[in-house]
Amino acid sequence: MTGASGGSGFLAVDSGGSGLRVVVGTAERGPLARRASTEPVRTGDRGIDPEHFMAQLVPLVSALTTEAGPVRLTAAVVGATGLASLGDALRAELPDALARRFGVRRVALAADAVTAYVGALGPRPGAVIAGGTGLIAIGTDLAGWRRADGWGHLLGDCGGGAWIGRAGLEAALRAHDGREGGSARLLACAEEVFGPAAGLPGALYPRPDRPAVLASFAPRVAACADGDPVAAGILRAAARHMADSAAAVCPTGGAPRLAATGGLFKMGDPLLVPLDEELAKRLPHARRVPAEGDPLHGSVRLAAELTAGPLTLPGDEAMLCVTTPCVTAQSGEGDDHV
Repeated sequence: MTGASGGSGFLAVDSGGSGLRVVVGTAERGPLARRASTEPVRTGDRGIDPEHFMAQLVPLVSALTTEAGPVRLTAAVVGATGLASLGDALRAELPDALARRFGVRRVALAADAVTAYVGALGPRPGAVIAGGTGLIAIGTDLAGWRRADGWGHLLGDCGGGAWIGRAGLEAALRAHDGREGGSARLLACAEEVFGPAAGLPGALYPRPDRPAVLASFAPRVAACADGDPVAAGILRAAARHMADSAAAVCPTGGAPRLAATGGLFKMGDPLLVPLDEELAKRLPHARRVPAEGDPLHGSVRLAAELTAGPLTLPGDEAMLCVTTPCVTAQSGEGDDHV
């Protein structure tokens, strides 16, 4: 978006499994307007699809023009789930596409773990545990990034929602079989949600959204933890896994900040109490703080900083990459203001 300007502005995007969330604003005035879609950006043989991303983004930004004053977009930050492993096409094509359509001059592509970190802690040294269906820990000493886990529900994400849900259903099936380590309470919950226990494999294995289905049972595990030692033990084990990941990425010097962010932690004390205890054991030098914001807040923070100059946080080819597009807005495109 070029032309006469009321000030330099930014476009901040959070792209995840629930769709796109978009903010337009300026560094001086902050966010001015926001919109969201509920359709996730497609992934295919090339990874995250840049054409589908733009098809989703353009109408959202157009809708923002009715809410915000005149702002010339000079910077864009896109935080995307899967960027580190599925982002080659996005990194290759999206910066130029954003420049052609909106006239932006600098583009930062960030893994969702990075935007979660920035949303939680800002540009400070520390570590963040991001927990939802999956689980990843990310840390920085402002010289480089470290990540631990985030390998998906088959290979890792230890302590995440799908991990907790799967462990709860395993305990339910142990009770069904009469094996040690079973929980009658979890068995009753599992049959209430999924039907007879013998049908669980058929109800779960064919599902393309299996991680989300497993994670949907995690709150039931938390609800059973008071009075059920098996459920409580699952959450304690999850907390140990999270502490392991946090310890792998947290800076060792000084008093780094440490935060947890994501929907998983809405389960409250059944998970947070053992997590606090495990983190105190593993990282006594870290200062536990509440997360300041979510991944979209992180994208906004990065975008506001990018409008003014270089980013404080370190660059990384897979995690946080800033580019200057080699094309400019085409005639007839990007001439509106947001």
